[in-house]
Parts: sequence; structure tokens; C-alpha cells
Amino acid sequence: MSDDGIQRASDIGSSDAPPIDEKPYKLIFEANKCFGAGKCAEVSDNWELSITSGLAQPTTYFFGEDDLDHNVRAAEVCPAKKDDGCIHVIDRRTDEEIAPDPHGDGTLSVDW
Repeated sequence: MSDDGIQRASDIGSSDAPPIDEKPYKLIFEANKCFGAGKCAEVSDNWELSITSGLAQPTTYFFGEDDLDHNVRAAEVCPAKKDDGCIHVIDRRTDEEIAPDPHGDGTLSVDW
């Protein structure tokens, strides 16, 4: 949490994160909003559907530039939350949501 008491996107789930310069992007996944459409797994090697639960899950939450495009695509095609998606791609350097960015301003669109 920042000095001003505001929780930033980079704060969430980052206690065991690799250094930002190695893996500058991260996923915030609202698993409780996932209903197992499988669109993410169709477009990204990082996403798979669990046979046990029928829901999606990422293989990694932190990644570099090489994996950005397909994770952004997974966030964009997710139909959960009335087409706003439950997969959020965050640039850890700027705390901006890259995808799905339904507000168009980079603010985190997580629906806790």
C-alpha cells in the first residue's frame, strides 16, 4: 500500500513477485467471476481450463514482454462481468490496467 493509504494494482498479490524489470506485467484474476467459457484458453497458452472445477486458471501471474499480447487477448475476449472480463493485465511499472480497460483510463476495473 502506498504512503497515501491507497491500494494500487501492483500491491495486489505481489508479495512473492519477481523483480519488475524481469517481469513487468501481472495478472489479477477474479476467479470468483469466472464461469468457464474457455475463451482465454483458446487464445493464450498461459490460460487453461481446470477439468476439476471447469474454470480457467493461469499458469503464471507475472510475465514479460514476450507474453504480453496473448495475455491481453485473453483479457479482451473474456465474456465474464458483462463483457468487462475477469482477467486484468497490469503494467507493474505504471499501475495501469492494460486490458480490458473498460474505463479507457488505465484504472483498475476489478469488481471485488
